[in-house]
Amino acid sequence: MKVLLRDEVAGLGRRGDVVEVAAGYARNYLLPNGLALEATSTMSTQAAAMRRSRDLRDARSRDAALTQKSVLEQARVTVAARAGANGRLFGSVTESDVASAVRAATGIALERSAVHMAEHLKVVGPAEVTLSLFGDVTASVTLEVVPAS
Repeated sequence: MKVLLRDEVAGLGRRGDVVEVAAGYARNYLLPNGLALEATSTMSTQAAAMRRSRDLRDARSRDAALTQKSVLEQARVTVAARAGANGRLFGSVTESDVASAVRAATGIALERSAVHMAEHLKVVGPAEVTLSLFGDVTASVTLEVVPAS
């Protein structure tokens, strides 16, 4: 059965795509949840309009992400954490801590899932953190972990 997707469906397609799915999947999941419409021969213009609006929205989001990237890569982000005399932290700096520090330093709100670290930071000093902004747009931020006073 051919359906026109009204929203993004993981593993199937994006808004405006016409895809072939099993009749039961369409009848029991996609159609009742409003994720798709049954595709007819007259829906090609509607599908094209949905794809155009999706592409415009993605282009605007990508431009905004590139602007955020330039701001983030120039910013100096500092996180204060409790540390011992030897420079080891009493705990660690997590993705949530980094997202909060980025928001405080730049005003850019990020989800913690956008922060990528090989492991949580456990020592005082500088560290490089990668932030996913949109699709393939990533920013590398220098994070300074300082002992809390």
